[in-house]
Amino acid sequence: MKLKDSENLIKLFGIANQFTELDLDRVESSLQVDLGRKKSKIEKDNVYYPQFELDIRNEAKSMARHYEIFYCLEKSIRDLITTALEASGQNWWDEKVPTIVKDEVKKRIQKEIDSGVTLRSEEPLDFTTFGELGEIIKSNWAVFGTIFNSVKAVEKVMSSLNTLRGPIAHCTKLAEDEELRLQISVRDWFRLME
Repeated sequence: MKLKDSENLIKLFGIANQFTELDLDRVESSLQVDLGRKKSKIEKDNVYYPQFELDIRNEAKSMARHYEIFYCLEKSIRDLITTALEASGQNWWDEKVPTIVKDEVKKRIQKEIDSGVTLRSEEPLDFTTFGELGEIIKSNWAVFGTIFNSVKAVEKVMSSLNTLRGPIAHCTKLAEDEELRLQISVRDWFRLME
């Protein structure tokens, strides 16, 4: 084989690869999936991440799944509260949420406005703490009593979840027992609605 033929084969291989990448881009876009082919800008730049100790990076990876579980849980609780209270009236935030919670939310919103950052949400419920979500449920038990089987059980499970939330939100590794407790507490939460 001549050198020129080898060069042409290499060029053809490169072109075929580019077409394959374009086709995969189209598939990812049309199906809205990530095939894991591309690295994020942060990963590409990789400026600071490698400077963290490997143990810390590995711990972060193991904690990420707990954060994801809690993120989904808290978002679903907020959605449940919104759906249930919207069904009970148009102006549910003003009429159904305890005054102390509304006052704290106003302070948090103002603090974000004063800091000059983009507000996290236009929905006041997104400014409540996890503990305040439990208070909203308890103070509207006439609505939520049709969803949950016991107010005391809701208090107990929400308290347990709130305790477990601390290490997840504040970058502390969960002990193995607490990982199990998180799994059980999430199951308990869904069991309350059976």
